[in-house]
Amino acid sequence: MKGMDAIWVDALMRFKQSAYRPKRSIKLALTCGEETAGAFDGAQWLAQKRPELIAAEFALNEGGGGLTDGHGKLLEQTLQVGEKAAQDYRVETFNDGGHSSIPIRDNAIYELADALAKVRDHEFPARLSPTTRAYFAKAGAARGDELGRAMMALAKNPDDAAAQAAVSKDRINNSLLRTTCVATLLEGGHAENALPQHAVANVNCRILPGETVEGTRAALEAAIGDPHAKVTVVAPVSPLATPPPLDSRIVLPAEKLVAKYFPGVPLIPTISTGASDGIYLEAIGIPVYGVPGEWHDPDYNGAHGLNERISVRSLFVGRDFLTDLVKAYAESD
Repeated sequence: MKGMDAIWVDALMRFKQSAYRPKRSIKLALTCGEETAGAFDGAQWLAQKRPELIAAEFALNEGGGGLTDGHGKLLEQTLQVGEKAAQDYRVETFNDGGHSSIPIRDNAIYELADALAKVRDHEFPARLSPTTRAYFAKAGAARGDELGRAMMALAKNPDDAAAQAAVSKDRINNSLLRTTCVATLLEGGHAENALPQHAVANVNCRILPGETVEGTRAALEAAIGDPHAKVTVVAPVSPLATPPPLDSRIVLPAEKLVAKYFPGVPLIPTISTGASDGIYLEAIGIPVYGVPGEWHDPDYNGAHGLNERISVRSLFVGRDFLTDLVKAYAESD
């Protein structure tokens, strides 16, 4: 985001220095707090408290971008059209406890472990949206291999069980197809020589547009199937993801510039398997699109890790691309 933030600021500086006067108004909102669940007055605060400051026909955001083969060759550029909602759940088990020298089977830690094994094995139903259907068709055609053929078959017929199974073996494609939930934190017990009276796990879910926070909680509870395991929603509750339209007024200018800057590289619409502050703008009726331009390698350049990075070429080519993209949208009717 630091790279993209710098690009947006740089673009406005260059517009001012060149006395550029766009047909449309261009607004820039740089906000913090996306990773800290509302700890700061960021995008959520703007959307709820000062929506007039960010009122717009549409917004450009992170979430799109290119993918290389890991050796410098750019394979695709993506335009994010929608995203999943991120929501945490708390899975808890309880027991009366006692001395560890006289153990019992219904140990709170064992019960939690059994519950998490069922979360691991639960597969939410696959659902295709217009965006993911377009993604599998175009990305599959670009691959030209067995997985690519399965992706195209699934786009053609979402009920093709064999194609769905083949596509689901790829972790990224699987996340595009369905809601996913994964255990991320554990806590349990209170002493080395005592039976645990309480064990807790955080389960982080990424919920497809059209599905609900409560529906996902109920699905987890049903999958666990243990009345002793309590599943609750962890505050704050994410707003439901509202997918923006696959609008040709957004797609076509981006396709034109991708062809100019990256000849032969397809622009593919997709949804984000992560989540961004775009959900707060969409909640007040502003469609949000994650733009192409910059790119990453198959390891996602260490995103969220201590080795997070971006290539110099990606930054500077992305700078020129995104500046031209803003101008293209600013001059449109």
